[in-house]
Amino acid sequence: MGEAAPGAVLVVGSVTADVTTFSSRLPEPGETFLGDAFTLVLGGKGANQAVAAGRAGAEARFVGCVGTDLFQELVTGGLRDAGVDITHLRAVDDQTGIAHIRVDAAGENDIVMVPLANAHLSKEQIDTAFGDFAATSSVMLSQLEIPFTLTMHAIRRAQEHGLTVVLDPAPAHELDDEIWPLIDIVTPNETEARLLTGIPVTDRASAVQAAQWFLDRGVKNALITLASEGSVLVTTDGEATHFPPLRVDVVDTTAAGDAFAGFLAASLASGSDLHAAIERASAAGALAVTKRGASPSLPMHEEVERFRQGI
Repeated sequence: MGEAAPGAVLVVGSVTADVTTFSSRLPEPGETFLGDAFTLVLGGKGANQAVAAGRAGAEARFVGCVGTDLFQELVTGGLRDAGVDITHLRAVDDQTGIAHIRVDAAGENDIVMVPLANAHLSKEQIDTAFGDFAATSSVMLSQLEIPFTLTMHAIRRAQEHGLTVVLDPAPAHELDDEIWPLIDIVTPNETEARLLTGIPVTDRASAVQAAQWFLDRGVKNALITLASEGSVLVTTDGEATHFPPLRVDVVDTTAAGDAFAGFLAASLASGSDLHAAIERASAAGALAVTKRGASPSLPMHEEVERFRQGI
């Protein structure tokens, strides 16, 4: 991983207004089904991870684009309230990105994300942000909800400046192999690992196999998250470590991965070793599924520490 001194977490990614419905089950195609609740909150994988990093205690900086519409204040206010630096959140003449999320009684969800303003992010905006932030940042979080060329551009900039690069490969899609040697830590869940590697991930053994696929292509550390089965880390020295699951009552799995990513990055930025960072991130991810919504479910660091002490 990068050798940068402890510093801030830089997030280059997406931001949306999340429109979420909750119902006992999801409707069949063509069916209208009555739900139980509705929320409208800040979301987007990039913004959620920035909020999570901020709540974890890191200095978090976010680079992205928001629209000039009625959702603009929802987005900017939500990030600002979490203590995220939004100097490089640019307002553009378009609609704010939208995520339409449906959650069933088991807490499982499906999501349609419409990028809109997120598509206006540019290499020039990313370069300007790195000019301001790179020297005092130590970890960069990246995802796949912005155009891949921009994700690659940001990752290259991060590598040039010695930042530790964490990739949450969601939503998963086929990627150019040139990305993998630039990644310090990749964190797919079992579905994303299967889509990227072609290996069905159903248990620890297959998770190790999928992790090795990433390492064979140049990734330094591959962490496969397995929901109720915990997670598996495989490193370049061949060591495989299983992190057991933390038992909680699942209400809504939305943003659990973002809580995990934000706390992982914040812990690494503060100087924690990778194993300690994963343990803290696992607790944050577990707590996130006990609450409804995306950004509202992201825990504060005090909550995570109390939870860990009670385990």
